[in-house]
Amino acid sequence: MTATKGTRALFGGVFLTAATVGSWLLWLGRDTEYTVDAQTGATSGPYEPWQVVGLVLTLVVLAALAGTRLSPWLVAPVMTVAFTAVWTWQAASRDDSGLWAVGAILVLLGMAVGSTLVSVSARRLSRRRP
Repeated sequence: MTATKGTRALFGGVFLTAATVGSWLLWLGRDTEYTVDAQTGATSGPYEPWQVVGLVLTLVVLAALAGTRLSPWLVAPVMTVAFTAVWTWQAASRDDSGLWAVGAILVLLGMAVGSTLVSVSARRLSRRRP
């Protein structure tokens, strides 16, 4: 029994949403502590650079794999909305300044551009093979 395109897209979208949120949770979701430099008093964090690099690489692989199996026009919005929503939920709950909204817009734009470019590229490359 083969799945219809609609069923494949639905299950693919649900799996992609879970994988995107899971990637955020794995790399960034549990880290909520800021680091304070004892000498300067400067605050940084909560994420370390290696966490962000790991997340970006994970999302690139996820978008590429999904782009070969699903339409990039499904992959990009699903990943963008899922990641932006979970990032915004955590950022808004910890930020009293309101700057989380600026971050959310930047995350939205970055995810939209990145997931579109990666999934479209992966789709094109996978279609070129004989």
